[in-house]
Amino acid sequence: MSVVAAHGLKKTYGSQTVVDGLDLTLAAGTCHGLLGPNGAGKTTTLKMLLGLIAPEAGDIRVLDLPVPSFARQARLKIGVVPQMDNLDPDFTVAENLLAYGRYFGLKGNEIKRRIPALLEFAGLASRADTRIQTLSGGMKRRLTLARALVNDPDVIFLDEPTTGLDPQARHVIWQGLRKLLSQGKTILLTTHFMDEAERLCDEITVIDHGKVIAKGSPRDLIATLIEPDVLEIYGEEAAGWGHEHAKKLCDRHEQAGETLFCYTRKPAPALDVLKEQTALRYLHRPANLEDVFLKLTGRELRD
Repeated sequence: MSVVAAHGLKKTYGSQTVVDGLDLTLAAGTCHGLLGPNGAGKTTTLKMLLGLIAPEAGDIRVLDLPVPSFARQARLKIGVVPQMDNLDPDFTVAENLLAYGRYFGLKGNEIKRRIPALLEFAGLASRADTRIQTLSGGMKRRLTLARALVNDPDVIFLDEPTTGLDPQARHVIWQGLRKLLSQGKTILLTTHFMDEAERLCDEITVIDHGKVIAKGSPRDLIATLIEPDVLEIYGEEAAGWGHEHAKKLCDRHEQAGETLFCYTRKPAPALDVLKEQTALRYLHRPANLEDVFLKLTGRELRD
C-alpha cells in the first residue's frame, strides 16, 4: 500500500525548473530516503507533498487524500521535523509539546497524557520543566522529533534530522527512528549523511536538477552502480601513483585533493603495489552509498 504517491511533479521558479517530472512512492511502514545535492529539488518536493506549494503539473496523494486540495486534512496525520529547530525559547520542554499539540486541535488533557511517553521516547523524561535555552543541540533535536509525534502521525517527514549532532546524539535518534518503523510508521528522510541513509532506508530515490537519477534499495544501488572495492590513497605522492598505476590497476579512479580514489573489482594487484610504497597511506574498504552518490552527482561543491 502506498502512503504517499506523487507522479510527474513539476515546479518552476522564473526560468528555472526546480522539480522536473518527479515520481515518488512511499510504501507503508518503510523508510524512504530522498537524496540529492544542494539545489537538487528536495525541499521543494517536500513542500509540494505537504501542500505548502502547488505543483504546476503532476498529482499527489498522501494517505489517500489529494494534495494540495485536501492538504490540511492530510497534515493532521503527518509529523514534520524541519532542518532547523524552531522550538519556542520562552516555553519549557513540556510546554513546547503542549502548545504544538493544540495546533492539531488536541485538547489539553489529551496532550498532557501523551507528554510522558514522548519525553521518554526522546530521552528527556527528567527535563519536562527545563527551559529550551539550557538544552544541548542534541536534546533540542530529540525534542523536535518528539514534537513531530504529538499528533500520533502515520507519516513523518524528516528534513536532515541529525545535521550538526555528535555521533552519540545521532545514534540515539537512529534508535528512535527504528522504533517508529517497528510501530508501522512511514518515514520520508532527507539527509546528507549517506551512512544514515544506508542504515535507515528501505528504499532510496536520488534526484539532481529536479529529476530522478536513481532509485532502489541501498544494497541494490551499491551492487549495481559502483565497483565493489575502493582504495583511498592519501598523500602528496597519490597523484603520481595514479598517473603511473591507476589505468592498469583500477577500473575507475578519481582524484580529490590529496586523495586518489581507486574503484576496482580486483583489489589484490593494486594492494600488492601499494604495499611497496612507503610514502603513501591507503585504506581498503567496501564500496558504500556515498560512493554511489558521488558517482551520480559528482564531487563539485553545490551552493
